[in-house]
Amino acid sequence: MSSGPVGNESGARLAERARQVVPGGVNSGQRSVPGLTDLVVTGTDGARFRTADGREYTDFHSAFGPPLLGHNDPDVARATAEAGATLGHMGVGVTEGEVLLAEQLAELIPSIEKVLLTSTGSEATFHALRVSRAATGRRLVVKFQGCYHGWHDAVSLNVISAPEKVGGHDPISTGILPEVLEATLVLPFNDSEAVRRAFAEHGTDIAAVIVEPVPHNVGALLPYQEFLTTLREETTKAGSILIFDEVITGFRHDIGGWQKISGVTPDLTTLGKAIANGAPVGAIGGRADLMDLFSTRPGAPAFFAGTYNGHPSVVAAALATLRKLREEPVHEHVFRLGERVRTELTGLYERLGVPAVVTGYGSVFVSYFMPGEAPRTYADLLNNDASLFVGYRRKLLDHGLFELPLNLKRSHISYAHTDADVDRLIEGTEAAVKAVLADGGARDLENTSTMGGATR
Repeated sequence: MSSGPVGNESGARLAERARQVVPGGVNSGQRSVPGLTDLVVTGTDGARFRTADGREYTDFHSAFGPPLLGHNDPDVARATAEAGATLGHMGVGVTEGEVLLAEQLAELIPSIEKVLLTSTGSEATFHALRVSRAATGRRLVVKFQGCYHGWHDAVSLNVISAPEKVGGHDPISTGILPEVLEATLVLPFNDSEAVRRAFAEHGTDIAAVIVEPVPHNVGALLPYQEFLTTLREETTKAGSILIFDEVITGFRHDIGGWQKISGVTPDLTTLGKAIANGAPVGAIGGRADLMDLFSTRPGAPAFFAGTYNGHPSVVAAALATLRKLREEPVHEHVFRLGERVRTELTGLYERLGVPAVVTGYGSVFVSYFMPGEAPRTYADLLNNDASLFVGYRRKLLDHGLFELPLNLKRSHISYAHTDADVDRLIEGTEAAVKAVLADGGARDLENTSTMGGATR
């Protein structure tokens, strides 16, 4: 890859031009990172990206997770280009690609009998809540502290909350009507008894429970099997809809999603990110009787639309991605490297005498700087040393390694990563952690509080 500046203009200059015409200089809230405000990306390739200032990084952030195959996967790129050369977006009828993709999703995901495509995961979760209320005639929805389900009002609360905000409503944005927030019950993740109490008190008015089966927007809180089983039991008894938000877990952890791993089948499932290796596509699927409530079926009551839904290029990207996931040892490779990263980082922190817990699943890893066992609840995460967490990730930049320097954010392995990349990560992490400790370790750093957001 070439690594020279674009048009001989520095990253700082390009970033300043962006800030003049784009609020904050970026098009999504988590892309502007304190200390990296002049980051201008000019190229991606496999496990790496380069910047306008001629620097190259091995990328373990991976755009919050979509490129499971790696950036610019040649098979996906070829399929996308071929689709674009032969088929434009008509916005009427259906294409063969849409049919093929729907058939494959119904085959692969246990809960899906019928499926609709969206452009983003946020749209998919929005429609999941809307159709749940349409189906049940009920008002309330349940979400869990630490889970993120997109930008829409009903679920834009209680993701990364300060300690004093846990237990109440903690919206991540202003401009949300209070009555919308009041219709959302926020419960602690992995707390089956809290779920039972909520259904005992409100069950007849709960339209849906929505959950990330693994809350990856706060790193990786692995679920207790009994917790997921309780969700299934309580929603079934109450006639409520159980929604698995598998925008992150779907395809990255298993081609059948976390529901295949756990054996717990929800009523509705939302997908995105790794479904098309980064192309802008999401999906909502589930029980046929629920999906038939959408207005794509004439006369049905729950409105559903989207100009770019089922765009031929992104459908082609999804089909090519699924083909590769089924035919090549993608999960075997990323799981092996992910396990190696978690094991070797654990040994590294032990050698350094740094209290740390390295956790994750498959290709996802995260180091929490705290004593004890792997966290299973959001309350556990409040013990994380945010200064060290963010600080060492900033120091990684000096070693050509990129993990997003925001508190609690997870990191990813792709099919394009190699053992040599893992070697560099372990070596760079040791140097970065030592550097932060030498600088005082617990110094205050910008944006290292437990406050924060998420991205869809």
